[in-house]
Amino acid sequence: MNTKKLLQALEEAFQQQQYGTSSSPIELYEPVKYLMALGGKRLRPLMTLMAASLFTDEWQKALKPALAVEFFHNFTLMHDDIMDKAPLRRGKPTVNAKWNDNIAILSGDAMLILAYELINTVEDAHLRQVLNRFNRTAMEVFEGQQLDMSFETAETVTEEQYIEMIRLKTSVLLGFALELGAIVGDADADTTQALYDFGICVGLGFQLKDDLLDVFGDPAKFGKQVGGDIISNKKTFMLIEALLKAEGETAQTLHHWLNATAFDPTEKVKAVTEIYEQLGIKEIATQKINYYFDKAFELLENLPIEQSRKEPLRSFVEILIDREV
Repeated sequence: MNTKKLLQALEEAFQQQQYGTSSSPIELYEPVKYLMALGGKRLRPLMTLMAASLFTDEWQKALKPALAVEFFHNFTLMHDDIMDKAPLRRGKPTVNAKWNDNIAILSGDAMLILAYELINTVEDAHLRQVLNRFNRTAMEVFEGQQLDMSFETAETVTEEQYIEMIRLKTSVLLGFALELGAIVGDADADTTQALYDFGICVGLGFQLKDDLLDVFGDPAKFGKQVGGDIISNKKTFMLIEALLKAEGETAQTLHHWLNATAFDPTEKVKAVTEIYEQLGIKEIATQKINYYFDKAFELLENLPIEQSRKEPLRSFVEILIDREV
């Protein structure tokens, strides 16, 4: 199925989405419409449609469930922005900045219910399974967010703990998006599980690549401040590996910058980046990223589906992997 056609169908569906009634309080739904209109890649709902099209030409029956995935994703973003006190989202004021925290909390809650309403359009034969998987995925996302916040004050975080955190916080929703499309498309259980696992591996690879680009990305292409994770001492895969490998004077220098309370951000980013280069952290991260992407494509290759049907999904993911933003 043509990716451009699927994206067009998604955007038309989002534009036609109803928010409340004519008598509904505008303060509740206007922030929802505002955030959804900011766009984004629509990566997750698109993957739901692409997954469904692997198994059926009637991919339109996955359209509303796909919207549910995007509503849920944006619900988590709205609440994340409140917790982070973030002023910007996709280059525009966040809902909490444009309105206030209370409105953002309530509008975010409304987005979650809208997601359930859209999930409820799944055919009865699959609805219980989809609801169970959606509920489990939602709880895992929340668990991942809590782990991410807990890591901010944790003295040490292991590589295994970090991988589990990003699996929960980011990968499981991507896996569910693909799983959802497969279920709606009447795929068998083994194939559905393999497609979910494919999404998990792709999600892990994407997040680790974000870690890498935050340090070594081109500022003109990355779309946000390069070195932001370094400035905030965020416990990313990069920092965890550096702390494991740094010894002697290098370790002392790294800990100096981690413990510094007053510093020049540019100087800190330069110094820590030099340590990463010295320790070969970029190469280690690249190997890990490639491991997950290679594993993902192996899973896709082994799916018992015609190559012609799999090619759009493969090509789409390959384009995303090569991105620098």
